[in-house]
Amino acid sequence: MRVLAIDTSCAAASVAIYDSVRHETLALETREMANGHAEALAPMVERALLEIDGGVASIGRLAVCVGPGSFTGIRIGLAMARAMGLALGAPVIGVSTLAAFASPLLMEARPGVILACVDARHGQVYLQLFESAGRPIFAPRVAKLRDAARLIGGGPARICGNATRAVAEEAARAGADIEISAETPYPDIVAVAQLGAALDPANAPARPLYVKPPDAQPNEGYAIARADG
Repeated sequence: MRVLAIDTSCAAASVAIYDSVRHETLALETREMANGHAEALAPMVERALLEIDGGVASIGRLAVCVGPGSFTGIRIGLAMARAMGLALGAPVIGVSTLAAFASPLLMEARPGVILACVDARHGQVYLQLFESAGRPIFAPRVAKLRDAARLIGGGPARICGNATRAVAEEAARAGADIEISAETPYPDIVAVAQLGAALDPANAPARPLYVKPPDAQPNEGYAIARADG
């Protein structure tokens, strides 16, 4: 089965096409960016599809990062994946950004827990803790840095995600036994595709995982006057 994976949940736009039978990545492109995901994504998907035999008709499933992460980025990726899934009649799998960050570490059979963390700004992080075998210990949540470090306990723990260093510094001050994995600004898109191939569509809906409300809120005390007549 060929999986088209999309991620715009963090500081990049990423696209990959992965063959889950041959365990082979057929196309891959990542562009780091803080803004402009909407303009970049469609051409990236088009280029990826042009690289493979059979083109878009050969795609059997789509996988998309659903967050937590950038509110705007999450919506952009989901809109693209849902539209393509509808057009192709293919299932669209929602992949947690935290699970995507943790996935490469789960390939290594080592003792301890894995903490995946994503910057939530204002001194907070989105986080999720996993057993070394991959089972989530709790659902994605948002916490202050100090509280995130406390959730690790004494360790041993491996920390991954784009907020790795900040959480690791707090955990080290608390005396936890930690290992800092490479801090990357975005998940590995091939890991997203592999998770998309493995997950059951019934248990991985393509809907946003925001965890907390957006920072920008409408001003309820102000409204533009409507002209009568």
